Amino acid sequence: MTTISKHFTLEELTDSATARQLGYKNVPGVQELCNLCALVHNILEPLRKEMGLPLKISSGYRSERLNKAVGGVSNSQHMKGEAADINIEGDLGYGKRIFTWIKNHCQYDQLIWEHNNKGTYWVHVSYKSDGKNRRQCIDNLLKR
Repeated sequence: MTTISKHFTLEELTDSATARQLGYKNVPGVQELCNLCALVHNILEPLRKEMGLPLKISSGYRSERLNKAVGGVSNSQHMKGEAADINIEGDLGYGKRIFTWIKNHCQYDQLIWEHNNKGTYWVHVSYKSDGKNRRQCIDNLLKR
């Protein structure tokens, strides 16, 4: 295991069932790895410390090939190692607390409350290590 911080490893930020199923390697380059480390240290680790509970990352870094396979947008920050999706299982109130804490305490680029038609919810958060974070927040789905 490659440790990035006290609570996060490179393996959990690059793990993908789709990549395993299709036989794709999902290995970040040097810049993408630096970006992942910045995301962890500036958002994910402080969030984990605040929540006091593990966070399940459903999608972190994605290679271009993997991003296409999962239907990601062509300019996805996941391909740069700048984004992670935090899976929210069962307790939507917990997800809302995660979302609100990031919104109020972090310098983020994008923060989005998302879900699919299968009833899966997640918080997408991205961070730009160059400091040019837009603080773009899409929270209209919180009302669901």
